[in-house]
Amino acid sequence: MAVAVDRPAVLYPGWWVPGVALHERAAAGDRTARPAETAVALAARWRAGWGAASDRFAERLAALGLDEAALATVLDPSTVDLARPEWAATAERAVAAARPATVAELRGLDWRASFARVVRPFGTVPSAAPAGFAERLRATLVDLAAPTLVAELGRARAEGALAGADGRERFADFVAGLTRPAGLAGLLAEYPVLARLLAGAAGFAAAAHTELLARLAADRPAIVTELLGGVDPGPVVEVRAGLGDRHQRGRSVAEVVFADGRGVIYKPRDLGAHVLLAEVIDRLGLDLRTAAVVARAGYGWLELIPRLPVADVAAADGFYRRLGALLAVLHALHGTDAHCENVIACGDQPVLVDAEAVCHPDLTAGPRLSDPAAAALQSSVSRTGLLPAFQVGEHGAADLSAVGGDVGRPAAHARADWDFPGTDRMTPARRAGTAAGGANRPTLAGRDLDPGDHEPALRSGFLAGYDAILRDRAGFGALLAGCADLPVRVVARPTRGYATLLAESTRPDVLRDATDRDRVLDILWTESLADPLWWRLAPHEALDLLAGDVPIFFGRPGSTDVWTSTGQCLPGVLPVTALAAARDKLAAMGSTDRGHQEWLIAATLATREPVGDHVPAPEPVTAGGTDATPERLLAAARVIADDLLGRGHVGGVPARRNWLGLELVDERQWLVVPLGLGLGTGYLGVALFLAQLGRVGGVDRYLAAAHETVAAAPELVAALAERPDLVAAIGHGGYDGLGGVAYGLARLAVLLDDHSLRDLAAATVDLAATVPPGADVGWATGTAGCLAAMTAVHADLGLPTAARLADRCAATLAGTRPGDVPPREVAGVAVALSGRDGAAGHAGRLLDVAAPVGPGWCGGTAGTLVAAARLGRPTARLARELAAGPPLRDHSLCHGELGILEALRIAGEPSRTGRVLAAIDRTGPTCGTPRGVPTPALLTGLSGVGHQLLRLGFDEVPSVLLLEPGSRSC
Repeated sequence: MAVAVDRPAVLYPGWWVPGVALHERAAAGDRTARPAETAVALAARWRAGWGAASDRFAERLAALGLDEAALATVLDPSTVDLARPEWAATAERAVAAARPATVAELRGLDWRASFARVVRPFGTVPSAAPAGFAERLRATLVDLAAPTLVAELGRARAEGALAGADGRERFADFVAGLTRPAGLAGLLAEYPVLARLLAGAAGFAAAAHTELLARLAADRPAIVTELLGGVDPGPVVEVRAGLGDRHQRGRSVAEVVFADGRGVIYKPRDLGAHVLLAEVIDRLGLDLRTAAVVARAGYGWLELIPRLPVADVAAADGFYRRLGALLAVLHALHGTDAHCENVIACGDQPVLVDAEAVCHPDLTAGPRLSDPAAAALQSSVSRTGLLPAFQVGEHGAADLSAVGGDVGRPAAHARADWDFPGTDRMTPARRAGTAAGGANRPTLAGRDLDPGDHEPALRSGFLAGYDAILRDRAGFGALLAGCADLPVRVVARPTRGYATLLAESTRPDVLRDATDRDRVLDILWTESLADPLWWRLAPHEALDLLAGDVPIFFGRPGSTDVWTSTGQCLPGVLPVTALAAARDKLAAMGSTDRGHQEWLIAATLATREPVGDHVPAPEPVTAGGTDATPERLLAAARVIADDLLGRGHVGGVPARRNWLGLELVDERQWLVVPLGLGLGTGYLGVALFLAQLGRVGGVDRYLAAAHETVAAAPELVAALAERPDLVAAIGHGGYDGLGGVAYGLARLAVLLDDHSLRDLAAATVDLAATVPPGADVGWATGTAGCLAAMTAVHADLGLPTAARLADRCAATLAGTRPGDVPPREVAGVAVALSGRDGAAGHAGRLLDVAAPVGPGWCGGTAGTLVAAARLGRPTARLARELAAGPPLRDHSLCHGELGILEALRIAGEPSRTGRVLAAIDRTGPTCGTPRGVPTPALLTGLSGVGHQLLRLGFDEVPSVLLLEPGSRSC
């Protein structure tokens, strides 16, 4: 379309039909005519777009009362009898109301103001609308129209249809053409779905504002009395709408500003949850401020809470103690969604200003939560949203929690932007941004305070709130029972996902025909194939998105029903009621649960620490050692094992055991996650320690716990066999890949005398063999680790497939050049090759270029020392350097003290085991995690420390750090 060509000012009859969505066409009724061939082809392509799940496409159509033949018919507009919709009339009125702008007046405007002239005819302002309404409405319309306008600008430029001496003048010429009735008519005829979006957004906004003002007039006396201290604030001077996402046909949270400068918050949703929260806090006697409310049926008014600084450090501690108490209350109420935008730091008081998701139901059950650690995490303090929870994206990780909400840190995801704005070269762009944060962090002297500096206060406040609930367990339960019919919000999917879909569904290429937009939104269905709950919500999510809204659902704590944004009840959607989940949580509260929650508080706060360089600090206390006899080492290992068992979570039939741990993801971000299958960071490493301890100490309960720990492994290995893409992504590495999984299963097969684990190890070797050789030659994730692991598996189980894979890995490593191996991986490659005939020379040449960083095994002096010793090279200098260093505060295998002790042991140097054992006896083992927070994993955590203590005391225990084999007996 060349916008310079005049078109009729009145849109031709039927132009709006492509703007009608599939559900409306399906409801039109008349589908008897013969469908056009193009419609048949489109129906077939639509079905094919579902790929392997195309057999479920019929269910998607059945929800609309269609089959595939009927779909082809309704896709042909000539076969469907559709009434002219109101939005089409609005669009035609907008064309009639268009007032041309000149190039001269547009040239002085920025691009947003220029585009606002195009959409201005849609922005009808209600006569009673307060200041700012028109500007905000036009900004919304510009956001909707901009992608299409820029696409048309590019097309007009390519066709040479623009006049002007420079890019800005040509841009103004383009916009001027669209402000004419003919130009706007041509645009809307080309993009009828855009016409529908603009008309709908304008109509919804006007209706929502009219509704707000009517409610304000009715409730003003109560607002003045209950929220404004009884002092009349004067007339309304501004309504700042759009403070949150738009739901329920354009409704959003708004701030109402009065003449005296004061204001209140309007929420177009039920505020009964705020009333409940205030009752709970009052009953428990907690010194926590809540926002005053005027609650009405389906909506209400909230006190405007200002962000205020704290007076001093003591007040900051007071803030975090109260935040900890609030965490305990939300945890017991089974609440969620307390992110950074929903908490205001008002001096030393954290005030929750959005309590809509208290008593929030669990949306997952059954197989998705067969992992007891995952189930524990879902029901823990982490679900509240108050504790650090990082959103990881292409540009980093952002903490969106009420504790975090960092301002100025890189945002996780890119934001939409424009290159060359306001010129004829204007094009879409994606840019890295910074996290906007919120008003949730206390400030002192103009500086946001870091929650990590106030962890003791946060934890003490949590314990105080937790214990207050325990003291009044019966009364708290009675309050819960009374909220069975309380309207609460149900957060079905992350809002960011909805926002992404909204952006995708307003691309210009899907605004010519609404069925193209329907196809984009079919991702809601295809992503829900395995989830019955999401499948039932998908059509209602799509309807909200088609209206330009972020989908929203509601529930009742005592019901398994869910209500849509339009009030439709979906019976029996939820697996269990939120009230039942909250009662179960209340019943489970006690010393064991409190310990789990305390760990989660510490662990999530630790995730805010920056990722270090793996060089731990020396031990701060210099103390004498202890006699490191085998008996003492065994006793210390048993203490660690008992601690591990207490930290674990058991569930299911047959029983399965797993743990939550701190894991470093992609060397970028520490996260709290349920342990996966892996050896280095997963539950196989924990099982290996427990089984080894059970054999050395002759304690059956450790062997039984190891069996429970690997109970899920067969199912996962079988699932991997069906997913070659995941096998390739996991790789064959020795700690983090399938090589390590095979090693762990082989060692467990021997230690537990379990032939089924032997078969599982063999199946894993077969999977590892399908991983193509790649650039990763390292130990943890690549070929060197696979070589060591397969050598051990062959020695333990005698599997020929393992020997063949080891030979292939050795051949790959033999072809590497010194410059091909990353410095951190040199020692690992050299160790892996050291046991292969004829490979010592090549391994030595690799080692000659090693540049150790730090004392540890991974890339450090300890790893280089082990490689030198394995190759028969002189080790005295490295051993002296390592032995002369002070003991490290970190006791872990990979970067810590016990990895160093393994290297010194191999080099035959005197050990400082007694000193390390004394430190562990005094304060417990310190893990290789931020702040030394305990974690179960083998490389950085407790199981690795325990296994190495056994290794230091008993010669029959192989080095798990070096992936050594044990005795062949299975």
